[in-house]
Amino acid sequence: MAQRVQVVLSKDVHKLGKDGDLVEVAPGYARNYLIPQGIAVRATSGVLKQVERRREQERQRILEIKQQAESMKTALQTINRFTISKQLGEDNAIFGTVTSQDLADAIQESTGKEIDRRGITLPEISQLGFYNAEIKLHPEVTATVEIHVVPK
Repeated sequence: MAQRVQVVLSKDVHKLGKDGDLVEVAPGYARNYLIPQGIAVRATSGVLKQVERRREQERQRILEIKQQAESMKTALQTINRFTISKQLGEDNAIFGTVTSQDLADAIQESTGKEIDRRGITLPEISQLGFYNAEIKLHPEVTATVEIHVVPK
């Protein structure tokens, strides 16, 4: 069996690896397909240093995004209560329902920061009162805020 060759991928390759991964492949596969197509480059010490530097920059970027999410969580929990006004019907029941967009608008109005409505999880709200909602700011950061539904 021929000696395997180490290459660094420049693009994601299904069932082989992601961009920047160091993989071992058959020499013919590297020589005839991966390298000529620009999908991979031979693994040299210079290329490995570039890959390592790129990974470190990506790790720093991800850490910065998480820190921003943590600071946003702190800001939301400092305010903690957001008021949403809805039109009132009989028995303190509201017309329609409170949506995640309503909460996102209330947060933006009070903090000036935009929250993605798709990350908001609301309970079923059909009456006036206090409710808790979860806001997913990052895959590892979730904030819980209180919603106060009041009549218009």
